[in-house]
Amino acid sequence: MGYTLDRLMPDADFEAVDARVRAALKAEGFGVLTEIDVQATMKAKINADMDSYRILGACNPHMAFQAIGMEPRVGAMLPCNVILRKVPGGVEVSAVDPVASMSGIDNPELHAVAGEVRGLLQKVVAAI
Repeated sequence: MGYTLDRLMPDADFEAVDARVRAALKAEGFGVLTEIDVQATMKAKINADMDSYRILGACNPHMAFQAIGMEPRVGAMLPCNVILRKVPGGVEVSAVDPVASMSGIDNPELHAVAGEVRGLLQKVVAAI
């Protein structure tokens, strides 16, 4: 089983893809709670150069509220991370597959919610 939902944006501008991802997330009820510029962090912390790489911590509050109500410790696995990274030929977008990430939790109701979130993230990835 894969653990991400992926899409390659050929010959795309990194910042333009970022804007499209944020708009697609918003359209499906997600907000971006956190943002990590991995490229800048690696440069600042260990003086390492790398291509553009950004992690967006996305959250759909309705789905998160449901999940936390079912499994209070599930917050350790939230938010749903979406990465953007510069690759040869374009920008790749990868969203965590919540079904894969929640598979270690023995709770069928939570798995159903994870399936709903997967569906929303699939729409996000398709819309960018």
